[in-house]
Amino acid sequence: MILFYKIITFLIYPLLVLLIYLRKLLKKEDPFRYKEKIFRSYFKVNKIDNLNLLWFHAASVGELNSVMPIIKEINSNYKNIQFLITTVTLSSGNLIKEEIKDFDNMYHRFLPIDVDFLIKDFLKLWKPSALFLVDSEIWPNLIINVKSFKIPLAIINARITSKSFKRWMFFPKVSKKIFSNFDLCLASNIETKNYLSKLSVKNVSYTGNIKLINNIDHNKIISSDKDSFLKERFWIAISTHRGEEDFCLKTHLILKRKHKGIKFLIAPRHIERSKEIGRLCQRHRMSFQVLGKNDDILENKEIIIINFFGGLPRFLKHANSVFMGKSLLKRLEKVGGQNPIDAARMGCRIYHGPFVYNFEEIYKILNENNISFQIKSCEDLSKNLLEDFKNFHKDTQKNSYLLDNLGKKTFNDTMENINSFLKNEIK
Repeated sequence: MILFYKIITFLIYPLLVLLIYLRKLLKKEDPFRYKEKIFRSYFKVNKIDNLNLLWFHAASVGELNSVMPIIKEINSNYKNIQFLITTVTLSSGNLIKEEIKDFDNMYHRFLPIDVDFLIKDFLKLWKPSALFLVDSEIWPNLIINVKSFKIPLAIINARITSKSFKRWMFFPKVSKKIFSNFDLCLASNIETKNYLSKLSVKNVSYTGNIKLINNIDHNKIISSDKDSFLKERFWIAISTHRGEEDFCLKTHLILKRKHKGIKFLIAPRHIERSKEIGRLCQRHRMSFQVLGKNDDILENKEIIIINFFGGLPRFLKHANSVFMGKSLLKRLEKVGGQNPIDAARMGCRIYHGPFVYNFEEIYKILNENNISFQIKSCEDLSKNLLEDFKNFHKDTQKNSYLLDNLGKKTFNDTMENINSFLKNEIK
């Protein structure tokens, strides 16, 4: 079966190249670096050969944000260590530039597609001392080749759903071949720990979800001089997908009939959709502004479309109410929601749809503490938002205390396991 996968990925390689190129034309790939994913001639290497290189793979922004505190902690505790950080998405590539700009021992590359010869060449060039996968990044060619190169392999914040577990169990020999290669597995929840044990993982522990680790320095959150007027006069939707913006705009239409002068900020999951969302605002006859990083918010616009990365803490600082996207529509069921931790830690009340299984454990904690709430309709959301504007007061300290305690335990347990792993596996 593994051989079959190798053959298939090799045969469809030209199609994958074409797909990446089409994504580049659609502005879903980095226009200058997309070739890192598909051509070995673009596997640029600039590391120091005589130092250990720890490779961390985090597919997208959420995984990258969660693992960066761990990378920085390792960097502060170990000497003569280099880091290769690979990601997949365009947004993660933009974010990592800021994250590592002050570190001369950290390098970023886009992960090559999972084709056997590409993975082998990538490993030969970079020669990592260990590979840490984050969340659910299970790529057969990558895992098999890493172990054939005798590179220690770990997965942190591991997450397997009941659906994916059932799929793996359809191919028991294949799953054993893949999962038995892990030298360390740190599960984000108890369910995953049990699944991994059944999938022939040798060394698996439950350490908690690393997305609980605080990655926000509140003292560094800078507000624009013109942001203060937003206080108690706006709500925000984060990481929205196509269809969710329309839902939120309809909600806003209901809301503004009862609360005049209110603004609505939208932070779409893919900022390249800003023009599309602008056309949607026009369809609803709402004035809007596409907000760039250095722009001031215009007081005569009721809808603000955030068109840059890294600006959310600035607005969450003032926001009372947040809708978390990637959770509402049936077609989004398989992607399972967005991380609500940062918004919760900033004292916001959080609303979401029914499809949040990727963060089920976190939402359970937030729901139990009356921090997050599932909504069913525009009327339901608008009713809750109106109540927030009238009666809700942020309690950042209470939320932070709850989440920071959970995050500290997760961080300490994760680092204890990683340190043991490094001492045993790294020279």
